[in-house]
Amino acid sequence: MKKHVLFLLILLFSVTCQNSNKPEFTIGVWGHYKDRTNEEWQQYFQKYGDAGITDYFISGSPENMQKLTQAAKGMDVNIHAWVWTMNRPGDKVAAQHPEWYSVNRNGDNSFDYRAYVDYYQWLSPFSEGARKHIKSIMTSYAEIEGLASVHLDYVRYCDVILPKMLQPKYGLNQTTEMPEFDFGYHPNAIAGFQQKYGENPLEMDHPEESMEWRQFRLDALSSLVNEIAEIVHSKGKKLSAAVFPFPEMSRKMVRQNWSDWDLDIVCPMNYHNFYGEDTDWIQFSVESGMKETNGRLDYRSGLFVGALPPDSLESAIQKSKMGGANGVTIFSISGLTDAHLEALKTIQY
Repeated sequence: MKKHVLFLLILLFSVTCQNSNKPEFTIGVWGHYKDRTNEEWQQYFQKYGDAGITDYFISGSPENMQKLTQAAKGMDVNIHAWVWTMNRPGDKVAAQHPEWYSVNRNGDNSFDYRAYVDYYQWLSPFSEGARKHIKSIMTSYAEIEGLASVHLDYVRYCDVILPKMLQPKYGLNQTTEMPEFDFGYHPNAIAGFQQKYGENPLEMDHPEESMEWRQFRLDALSSLVNEIAEIVHSKGKKLSAAVFPFPEMSRKMVRQNWSDWDLDIVCPMNYHNFYGEDTDWIQFSVESGMKETNGRLDYRSGLFVGALPPDSLESAIQKSKMGGANGVTIFSISGLTDAHLEALKTIQY
């Protein structure tokens, strides 16, 4: 009898410990740094904290992030430095090196040729100079005391194929991979591929159909991300990233194989309306990402609040949770109304 009771106590203790180790469902937001006093920031965090928001993915300089982490001290707040990675408009150092930029199948350099929008200026993961520059930037953020993670965004190639609901905006119907949007043809990439496979992608009849050429480009970006991960982890910080919805889609649309990355937190942008889908699709996207990564990442489902009135926001969060997400990250905090915040307060997580 005593043995039976002892066994039950051990089992209960084990289950309790397992439950205590489960990550809580986390609510985060993307936003931009603004000059505020510490007291103003603390009031800001309190306002959104009352709705359950604890994680802030904020864009700003390393100096800005240092101020922000100091302002958040002692509060139930996690500050993540949101940093544009491969797309670097306005980067004065990179602008002095046109050879660092990505090149499309037509031979256009992204330093001069802006696909889709003027702020698209993509660095190439095949440029050693670009790689060193990007890693230096990430190091400056990783050294910030109190930072929860370095958060990578635009950590991909230029969109080969836009989400279908955005294509009409640019007068496009992208049923094939069009040369002007197919990037990754940096001279170093061509030379490296030739050395490995004995073939020049530019001399292929249909380079977009070559699985070896696609994987070669995926691997170049993945190796850069994993080198960044080594740096960030060596500074005692986590690495997070905003990525396209699920790996299969990401590989096809933007040459982004995030299932191979040494991330701690992943925030797939499950912006259902961009793809002409309803909130049920969010659950499918989460499940697809969780399946390919075997649940090894802290998965925070990215939600686009501009397409989510308060009642739909609740649905999107529940669909994310049903798919296995550990939390959600909302784009962006400026779009959250008082009604959204009230809805967040009532949701059962």
